Amino acid sequence: MPCGRYSLHDPHDRAPLGEEHFQCATGPSGWRYVSQLTAPSGDRTGSVDLTLDDLGRPLRLELTTPHWQVRGAALDGVTWVRTDQAGEHAREGNASAHAFTGASPAFLVAAARLLRPAPGAPPTRVRLVAFAPPVLAPRTLDQAWALVDSEAHATDNGPLTVDHYQVSDLETGERHSVHIAGDVVLAAPGIELEDLESPPSAFG
Repeated sequence: MPCGRYSLHDPHDRAPLGEEHFQCATGPSGWRYVSQLTAPSGDRTGSVDLTLDDLGRPLRLELTTPHWQVRGAALDGVTWVRTDQAGEHAREGNASAHAFTGASPAFLVAAARLLRPAPGAPPTRVRLVAFAPPVLAPRTLDQAWALVDSEAHATDNGPLTVDHYQVSDLETGERHSVHIAGDVVLAAPGIELEDLESPPSAFG
């Protein structure tokens, strides 16, 4: 069960945004990721709880910030309920999308697991509903994912395969690279893996 810590920063000016302390695990029915987020001051700023089925579809999502909460799942596309923490202003939403995304590295692993592009194949298009902190307002966006290459690296625990993806925002044309090993993001815009207590899990 990998557990560790990501540092988060603004990908444009590298201003620190905080840290995400996580643990995740694969199983016969899919994958689960849970994390706690903290500000640069150390104050708690939210949490992520994401469960995927064995095909990479979101079985359950729960995001929290100090004032907002989202719960969602793959249902008629994707369906979610967004509410304030007091539960007084709940609003349900639905979109013809494949999955969710957001600031957490968990969503990069989830997208790669859902799409599973083949090396050298044309980019795979995906429609996602994004929830951005701190207010978790939903926004639908389209991306294209391509697997550029996979490279095995020798480690004390055996070879570690690192997948290099190119992700394109189909609205803006912006492209960036994402490097993933198993169920851990090694590098991506705004994300750096600072600490990992056990090796990444390999998906079956």
